[in-house]
Amino acid sequence: MSLPQGRDFQPRWPLTSGHIQTMLSSSGVRRSLLPRRAYRVLQDAQEVLVDGGDGIRLTGSYTAQTAQASSRGLAVLFHGWEGSVDSTYVLQTGSRLLEDGWDIFRLNFRDHGESHGLNEALFHSCRLDEVVHALGDIARRWPAPVMALAGFSLGGNFALRVAMQAPAQGIALHYALAVCPIIDPSEGLFSLEASAPWFYQAYFMNKWRHSLRAKQKAFPEVQYFELQELKQNLRGLTEALVLRHTDFGSLEAYLDGYSVAGRALANMQIPATILTARDDPVIPVTAFEKLELPSNVELDIATYGGHCGFIRGWDMTSFCDDYIAARFNAVAEGHSHGS
Repeated sequence: MSLPQGRDFQPRWPLTSGHIQTMLSSSGVRRSLLPRRAYRVLQDAQEVLVDGGDGIRLTGSYTAQTAQASSRGLAVLFHGWEGSVDSTYVLQTGSRLLEDGWDIFRLNFRDHGESHGLNEALFHSCRLDEVVHALGDIARRWPAPVMALAGFSLGGNFALRVAMQAPAQGIALHYALAVCPIIDPSEGLFSLEASAPWFYQAYFMNKWRHSLRAKQKAFPEVQYFELQELKQNLRGLTEALVLRHTDFGSLEAYLDGYSVAGRALANMQIPATILTARDDPVIPVTAFEKLELPSNVELDIATYGGHCGFIRGWDMTSFCDDYIAARFNAVAEGHSHGS
């Protein structure tokens, strides 16, 4: 069976611009123009709490498929930084997979979605153990013949790290796919400051400050930050919170803690795919080109797509949906045939 490749994505101008792709990917314009079927995953969705271990609770949303007599499997979706289970790209991908007969679980990371009041400690990107534990809880509560995982941006980084740990934790994860994942956080963070247009950092910082204020409101007795710290840039605020709220001795040690650069994925045991775009203005393509990957990990660098965009045209649908569905379906079919 021939699977779609990144090179197959050839949008017309002006969608050949990585900046336009990136800006549209999470925009209100896109949400309003998408066809109604892109929101099908919201119908009959069950809001749930999952166990992150050590008393940690994470929120999520489960939608059972009704497209066929039996489910193909369970598709688990991870959003990006300051996204949520209701991010446009998550809803659209979940709805597409639902049409193909997958049950869908959309997981919120700590302090994402409206979950700031569930756990006292702040979210940070090295909180991998609770996400692995949550995936194990999901697998136990919604057993399926196949479980496949897809993540976007920071969620793609989490998906790759979870996939590395799943076999050792006895979690039957069959496949992982990462769209525009953060590879080298130090390079990505600094490139956002140094080379990306100012409005990307402004967008992320605005969302992050809003989230931090929501956290402070949920736990008024805890001082998470000083007001002047909120006025710092991305690097400055990250460093302040790392030193205040983690055991990492430096910003560099923290960023290295969730890096998947170089040979970090060399021991990946399950099949995986990394899809990115050469024109992604947020995650530098050079980090992908330096990866040393085993044969079971596919690296697919498209020419166009921006950061988690891959928008085909003015209906705002994404090439990613068919790309992910085709690979998930192939994994399910391979499992059903005993291969």
